[in-house]
Amino acid sequence: MTAQQYELIIIGAGVSGTALLYQAARFTDIERIAVIEKYAAPARVNSLSSNNSQTLHCGDIETNYTLQKALKVQRAARMLTNYCLSQPDKDHLIFRYPKMVLGVGERECRLLRERFDLFRQHYPKLRLLEKKDIARIEPAVVSGREGRLREEEIVALGSTDEYTAVNFEALSRSFVRQAQAVPGKSVDMRYNETVAHIKVEDGNFTVETGRACYRTRALVVCAGGHSLKLAHDLGLGLHYSCLPVAGSYYFTPQILNGKVYTVQNDKLPFAAIHGDPDVLVPGKTRFGPTALILPILERYNYRTLPDFLRVLRFDRNVARVLWDLLRVADIRNYMFRNMLFEIPVIRKVLFLRDVRKIVPGLRYRDLSFARKVGGIRPQLIDKTNRSLLMGEAKINPGNGAIFNMTPSPGGTSCLENAEIDLRSIAAHLGATIDEQAFRVEMLGEEPEHGVDDFTGRMLDSDEPSPGRVRRFLRRFTRSGP
Repeated sequence: MTAQQYELIIIGAGVSGTALLYQAARFTDIERIAVIEKYAAPARVNSLSSNNSQTLHCGDIETNYTLQKALKVQRAARMLTNYCLSQPDKDHLIFRYPKMVLGVGERECRLLRERFDLFRQHYPKLRLLEKKDIARIEPAVVSGREGRLREEEIVALGSTDEYTAVNFEALSRSFVRQAQAVPGKSVDMRYNETVAHIKVEDGNFTVETGRACYRTRALVVCAGGHSLKLAHDLGLGLHYSCLPVAGSYYFTPQILNGKVYTVQNDKLPFAAIHGDPDVLVPGKTRFGPTALILPILERYNYRTLPDFLRVLRFDRNVARVLWDLLRVADIRNYMFRNMLFEIPVIRKVLFLRDVRKIVPGLRYRDLSFARKVGGIRPQLIDKTNRSLLMGEAKINPGNGAIFNMTPSPGGTSCLENAEIDLRSIAAHLGATIDEQAFRVEMLGEEPEHGVDDFTGRMLDSDEPSPGRVRRFLRRFTRSGP
């Protein structure tokens, strides 16, 4: 079988893989790129609109973030916002809703007040919301049962005039369209092809599917838990094990106007419950997620059970990490409780108790289980250090191959994570990056006149750009006389 040759192959057409595709096509002189996707269209797994909370994380209301982490996330969110607002279909990509993180009780309220003092200078639109302020934005949060005002002390941090939600499925399709529209680039989308095997030969990678064979000098895998499986096949990342955590959601009538998060329990490695508008389901509020460990790598796809068993790599170190988790009372009770969340009738009663922290007046009949909604986060276990990894996970052996497992925080980080991979791949290939265009379009900086668009070096007034000359000569020599 003759192998088709590319400079870069990306495996996985979710929002992470397509973000890298867009940046490589738009900002580098890499000319032949392919994306291999097992499904018939982009974003059919965790980037599917129903399989995530559709949240644009900015770092201000995520209480489990340090200031350093929050500012890193702020930059990633700015990149994503800049891209979406530059697109003709921006109204289908990014959305404005009020947002807040709600503190209930003396301890949580004190925590949020202290956080506001620390974060306010970095987030000019962030506001400290007292009970009367919350009532103007989210009346249902302040109203108790039978219409009475809730008695607990509450305070919130939030804003009302920011972009807070993204349709990551539509965003993935947008990245593909824009990449394919770049002049002079060959961008091949290989749908309905599952990667069966990857081989390393003479510094190149051979990727075999059931239908074709491809060769490339650089390879980036953005396939969730399957990224770890493919890395293991090459003998990489063997000290990692995968613990898939599934999230489920519930719908209610539209009882919230925007996004309402709750304070994260520091002892729990899972997202705290929150309420969100669903960008594709008008008239509803979506609450969740629950957290349930499932032995599959894709939600609702039990054919991925064998793949899970391969990446679990169960041994005494994995058992030790699981045992350490169960020894923490908060985690143990949370995990057992979330198992009950999957049992009809019982799950609504239990979930109602939790969601009343946000909406005290919510009734049993208002809740309905959101069927086929929710994805899986491949939480990684570091077997060497016997710990559960809480942030993003990446394997980069430095040979031109990169394996991304768990972006953090989710889709928000897609362009920033793509930038990291892009710079690594460009260095490996000897490719150049149009730094000025990247800064202007991704980071929103003002264009600099007289700057080489590849090296970033200041030019004399009549000096041609070496980057443009190099690109012209490369294309001329390839096209022939």
